[in-house]
Amino acid sequence: QVHLVDSGGGLVQAGGSLRLSCRTSGRTFSPFVVGWFRQAPGKEREFVATMSWAGPYSDAADSVKGRFTISRDNAMNMVYLQMNSLKPEDTAIYYCAARSSGSLSRYPSQYAYWGQGTQVTVSS
Repeated sequence: QVHLVDSGGGLVQAGGSLRLSCRTSGRTFSPFVVGWFRQAPGKEREFVATMSWAGPYSDAADSVKGRFTISRDNAMNMVYLQMNSLKPEDTAIYYCAARSSGSLSRYPSQYAYWGQGTQVTVSS
């Protein structure tokens, strides 16, 4: 079993920054892929960013590329999402996720483990 607990959301003004955290525990991530997704009211769950737990591979959605950065701290079993230059359209519940694979994926259905979600609200 794998347990994910995400946190760090809040209310920020447009142009501001937030750093989301995801604490992982349970099964080792070897090989494992971790990612971030978001879901706004009335919209489908949307891919944000992903990276391999080990190795150099990462991917990010065009809508956040250059503004958001996914990172990890393997020793601390932590995954982060640094969000800069936030826009109102970034408002959503953000979820960290993991899958037992060495391949990156943008599809929520391919992630078996999920955090509880943390709300990010960006005001104008």
